Amino acid sequence: MAELVVVDAGAGGLERARVSGARAGGELYLQGAHLTQWQPHGPAPVLFLSRRAVYAPGKAIRGGVPIVFPWFGPHATDRHAPMHGFARARRWRLVTYGPGPDGAVVLELALEDDEATRALWPSTFSLRYRVSVGDALSLALEVVNTSPAPFTFEAALHTYLATGDVAAVSITGLEETLYIDKVDAMARKRHGPAPLRLTAETDRVFLGTRARCVVTDPALGRRLVVDKAGSATTVVWNPWSAKTAAIADLEPDDWRRMVCVETANAADDAVTLAPGARHVMSATIRVEAGV
Repeated sequence: MAELVVVDAGAGGLERARVSGARAGGELYLQGAHLTQWQPHGPAPVLFLSRRAVYAPGKAIRGGVPIVFPWFGPHATDRHAPMHGFARARRWRLVTYGPGPDGAVVLELALEDDEATRALWPSTFSLRYRVSVGDALSLALEVVNTSPAPFTFEAALHTYLATGDVAAVSITGLEETLYIDKVDAMARKRHGPAPLRLTAETDRVFLGTRARCVVTDPALGRRLVVDKAGSATTVVWNPWSAKTAAIADLEPDDWRRMVCVETANAADDAVTLAPGARHVMSATIRVEAGV
């Protein structure tokens, strides 16, 4: 019987875990615990991955599911600090893997603070990341405060969803929700009663929302259902055409083929943990045929 998980050298020589389950396959790079593929048997790819993605030590991979921690976006006070924190460019340990329920394959990864992380963010911590690859994709990020003082962090599962044509996509679940519009000088606005449709560059941080989001994609004839727990923020991002042209690791038309719907805790929803406390944020993605 074929191995469920094979650890080998992937693109750029980076270590990866290739998953071959009864219900789905996948690929995860240990740098960043970065899931680059989740492929249920049958449908078109669910996660977008840029063909221009850079695979190199210390570089974030464009697409899949990067992990954002411990800050979201640029650092609040240090413009030289890495965008979206350091977790997505650090090497994680593959702790265990094996069969899970309903034919899924489950991997668990870990990351702890070290001298390099403490130079950027002084707190000590322990992260555990559980990835279940099956008919559904389930992701759970646990943060433990191992320091003697409370700390506050932001986090996100920065999920790039593949689309047939993002201009035809609609997203439900964010109706009547307050958001920060990062394209409009961080203005605070409220989305109306209609589904969200993207018509230009979009970078919105929806606050105080724990709702399911459904991405309806007529071009691919499917819906992508995103459920979450332990998350009060949903981020929706697409660079659109002009900004994509300025991003070296995206092809010119990649903006049509993706939309980020991110499970997060950011801005007003940042999490404060007491010493010894833990917090788990999780997301589950399912594919439904038809529109």
